[in-house]
Amino acid sequence: MTSQTNQGLAVVTGASAGIGAIYGDRLAKRGYDLLLVARNGERLQALADRLTHETGRKVEAFTADLSRKDDLARLEARLREDASITMLVNNAGIGSVASILEADVETMDAMIQLNITALTRLTYAVAPAFVAREAGTIVNISSVVGIAVEMLNGVYSASKSYVLSFGHSLQKDLADKGVRVQTVLPGATATEFWDVAGYAAQKSSAITMSAADLVDAALAGLDQGEHVTIPGLQDVDDWTRWEADRRAISAKFGNAKPGPRYGLATANAA
Repeated sequence: MTSQTNQGLAVVTGASAGIGAIYGDRLAKRGYDLLLVARNGERLQALADRLTHETGRKVEAFTADLSRKDDLARLEARLREDASITMLVNNAGIGSVASILEADVETMDAMIQLNITALTRLTYAVAPAFVAREAGTIVNISSVVGIAVEMLNGVYSASKSYVLSFGHSLQKDLADKGVRVQTVLPGATATEFWDVAGYAAQKSSAITMSAADLVDAALAGLDQGEHVTIPGLQDVDDWTRWEADRRAISAKFGNAKPGPRYGLATANAA
């Protein structure tokens, strides 16, 4: 059912297919107008036309390759200047399953530009206006490999660890200023991501979630006020305990002397 309540303008990157396209569908039905961003202009426009027809919302296709500085700058400018924007979904990203001995370093650099640099710059573009209005939502798509870092390509995992860490920092900086921040950690999801990453068979695996279920769970988590949403994690207490342990050990890092296991105190005494 299409919502008639105007929720403002939601910007969704990586929106021509998969998770991004489902976000566009669900947000339009929630009453958001959309600015859909992706490289494939033809598919993007077809999606925009379909969502406008089905929901009655205003949907604009913004063709851009966010790994390119000029395209990224164009979108940044739009985000800074458009006061109607109320939500940013940083979904654009690429992955790999190749090891450091197999992966091309230029391809890895392009991954960093898209998964980290573009996400960061777009967040910085919307944050000041959201704070000024004391309202706005930032959704950053990370991955479970941001925690389970050994599972796939190291650069990809590290880029998703960055997104998780960045989300924690955004919570600290923005939560008391009226801005909602959610970091979503999908597990294996049935999208074209696996075709690009070089492991298409994962799309039909028994542990692979549909993009629709992933997005619906993520939006439910947003509604529930979750800061970190892991749709495939069955018991949320597992995450709560892990996060509590992380914060607890953080308080133990600040010491002027190395730990006794290094034997420096004994060596100095001698």
